Amino acid sequence: MTKEIESKMNQKSLAYDRHQANNASENQAEYGKFRGEVKKNMRVNLVAIVILSRGKCGLSKCISRYLVAMAVADLLVIITEVLMWRMAEIFFPQTFLSIAPMCSLNVVFVFATTVISVWLTVTFTFDRFVAISCEKLKAKYCTERTAAVVIGTVSVLGSLKCIPWYFTYEPQHIIGSVPWGCTRKPSFYTSATWAAFELTFYLVTPCLPFVFVLLFNVLTARHILAASRVRRGLRGHSNGEDHKDLEMENRRKSIILLFSISGSFILLWVTEIVFYTYQRITNTYDYSSNDPPYITERAGVMLQLLSSCTNTCIYVLTQNKFREELKNGVKYPLNVIIKFVNNRNS
Repeated sequence: MTKEIESKMNQKSLAYDRHQANNASENQAEYGKFRGEVKKNMRVNLVAIVILSRGKCGLSKCISRYLVAMAVADLLVIITEVLMWRMAEIFFPQTFLSIAPMCSLNVVFVFATTVISVWLTVTFTFDRFVAISCEKLKAKYCTERTAAVVIGTVSVLGSLKCIPWYFTYEPQHIIGSVPWGCTRKPSFYTSATWAAFELTFYLVTPCLPFVFVLLFNVLTARHILAASRVRRGLRGHSNGEDHKDLEMENRRKSIILLFSISGSFILLWVTEIVFYTYQRITNTYDYSSNDPPYITERAGVMLQLLSSCTNTCIYVLTQNKFREELKNGVKYPLNVIIKFVNNRNS
């Protein structure tokens, strides 16, 4: 009896190995395409974290806190979702990451980092709205201490919000009494409780952030336009000469920056939201790799992951002092080498 059980377990193990190998061969080429994008995203966020942490970009400590937090959150999205979740199961199968409890925990990490990243964008947008449009509240809210409290609160609440996802998964295979992989429980698709949880989850992230980012940007842009009209009326044309107003030029750039953020945020997330809505309406969860829903899902994931670097790029790379710090960082190793060679020759 024992030998029969062991034989069956070995057969399951071999079948599981073949299943993993087939998945790897089918998806390895596909995820190989992500490598370049992943490396680029990680480099962008790492560079942003290092440069902003130095505090030499001419930004306030409050803004620097938000931008560093956003860059860290975006970097964690790439690490958890791409490296630990999607690529690990293909390039490193049957490691500790594939054990069912770790697999389920990794799902929580993926959701939590995404939620935190999205809501940090919202809180930073609100901070800029207050700084530009609310003079009385600005002195109290736009401070380094408030930024730290907001970032900490968003991180804690975002993590707690994602814990229930751990209980929506069950082991995919049991091999030698060890649970491997994780898959959604059948009750997740039939339970009204889980349906309500999923609907609420996606409404809070990213549907509500869509609304808030648009709202704060529209209100901020309206305030800037109104202030600009008043300023033009007060200045007029002095002796018929057309003087360039630097403050109005800066406000125009602020409007472009704000709408770039909201536009990129919406465009890069809209595919994911539309596909989720399609799944819930049609109750379609099973499809092959050649079906349009599969292609749409993959495209939505890719665009959502791409959003993990665009916010930092748009906010930070438009700053002249940041570019100067970036150039100095590139030149620093060369300067060290040149100095070393000169010292050796002297």
